[in-house]
Amino acid sequence: MPSRYGVAVTRTSVRAIVRRVGEIYGERRDELARTIAVEMGKPLKEGHGEVAICASIYNYYADHAQELLADEEIDIVGGGSTAMVRKEPVGTLLGIMPRNFPYYQVARFAAPNLVLGNTIILKHAPQCPQSAALMEEIFPAAGVPEGAYVNVYATNEQVADVIADPRIRGVSLTGSERAGAAVAEIAGRHLKKVVLELGGSDPYLVLEDAVVADAVRGAVSSRFRNAGRACNAAKRIIVHEKIYDDFVTQLTDSVRSLRVGDPLEGETFMGPMSSERAATDLEAQVDDAVAHGAKVLHGGSRPDQPGAWFTPTVLVDVPKSARAWSEELFGPVAVVYKVASDDEAVALANSSAYGLGASVNSADVDRALAVGSRLESGMLAVNEPSASSAETPFGGVKRSGFGRELGKYGIEEFCNHRLVRIRT
Repeated sequence: MPSRYGVAVTRTSVRAIVRRVGEIYGERRDELARTIAVEMGKPLKEGHGEVAICASIYNYYADHAQELLADEEIDIVGGGSTAMVRKEPVGTLLGIMPRNFPYYQVARFAAPNLVLGNTIILKHAPQCPQSAALMEEIFPAAGVPEGAYVNVYATNEQVADVIADPRIRGVSLTGSERAGAAVAEIAGRHLKKVVLELGGSDPYLVLEDAVVADAVRGAVSSRFRNAGRACNAAKRIIVHEKIYDDFVTQLTDSVRSLRVGDPLEGETFMGPMSSERAATDLEAQVDDAVAHGAKVLHGGSRPDQPGAWFTPTVLVDVPKSARAWSEELFGPVAVVYKVASDDEAVALANSSAYGLGASVNSADVDRALAVGSRLESGMLAVNEPSASSAETPFGGVKRSGFGRELGKYGIEEFCNHRLVRIRT
C-alpha cells in the first residue's frame, strides 16, 4: 500500500494492527477509565463507555478500510482513456486534542489516518498527560511501526513551530474557537490543510406535540453527561410555550436528582470539572446571566467544598444582553427558552454563531425533519440528542469549524485523491 511508515506495510497488516489497538483498549479498559477519572473527573461508567466507543472506531476502520480506500473508476467522456482515483496518504499530520474526551477525540483522528497510511504527531491537552502516555504505549504494543504515532508535550509556541515545519502536511484540532482561529491562521500561512471541530451551542428543539418525558430524558442525558463538557450537548433547550411549564418542571426535578460525587464511585453520574479555572469561568457566565435578569431554577453556584465542583444548573429567561446568550457554556448548565411557534424556534436556534449539531423532538417525524432542514448545523438528530458513532460523520458549520471526522468522510480529509489516466 502507499505508506509513510518507512517499512513494508500492507493494507492487510495495517487493518490487523488497527484492530489490535481496539482489542488492547478493551483489555485495559479499567486502567484507562480510572486514569481519566483521576485526570479530568469523568465517572468510571462514562470512562468505560468512552473506551468502548474507541474500540468500535478502531474496529470500524479495520473492517471497512478495503472498501473505503478502494480505487474509484471514472468514465471519460468521449472515450480514448480510462481513469481512476486512488486514495493515498499525504504524510505526517499534527493532531491537537482537548481534555473532555481524552481517548475518543484521539481515536476519531488516529484510526482513519493510520489505516490510510498517514503518520501522526499528537499533542494532547495539558490536563491529560497520563492518558496521553497510555495511548502512546498502546499503539506500538499493537504493532504500529515506530514513529507512526508520536505523543509530544508541547507549548503553544512549540506547536506553532511544528505546524510551520514543511514535513507536517495537515493539522486537525478539536478545541475552542480561539484555538481554532490561531491554528488555522498559522496553517494557512504555510499552506497546510486543517480540520477544525470547535465549540458548539447546540439547539434542542421541543415542539408542542413532543412526548415531554422522553424529551426531558434526552435533554438531561445530553446536557449533563461528562459534566456538560461535550461540544454537541443540548446547550440551548428551546421549548414550545404550550408544554414549556410541564417540561421545565420535569427537567428541574430530573436535574435535582442527579448524583454528583467522586468519579471513582460506581454510582456517580457526574464528577467535578477538569480544573479550577473551568469551574470559575462557568460560574462567571452564570453570575453574569443572573445579573442580567436570568432565573436559576436549580443550582447556579459551586458547592462549599474543595475541588472544581459545579452544581448541575437550570437557567431560564436568559436575555440577549447576557454572555450565556451568545457564548458556549462548557459545563453542567441547561439554558431553557420559551417560544410560540416553529418559526420562532428556528430563528432562535439559528441566532447562534455556532453550528455543530441540532435536535428536534416531535411526534411527527416529517414535521421534525422539515423544521430541522431549516437549522444551520452540521448534524441533525430527530427525537434523540445529537450523538456520535464510528460510521457517521461528525462536524459542523459556521464558527463550529469545518471538515469531518469518522465514517467514510473522515478517512478522506487528509487523503491524496490521485488521478490516474491511461490512454487506451
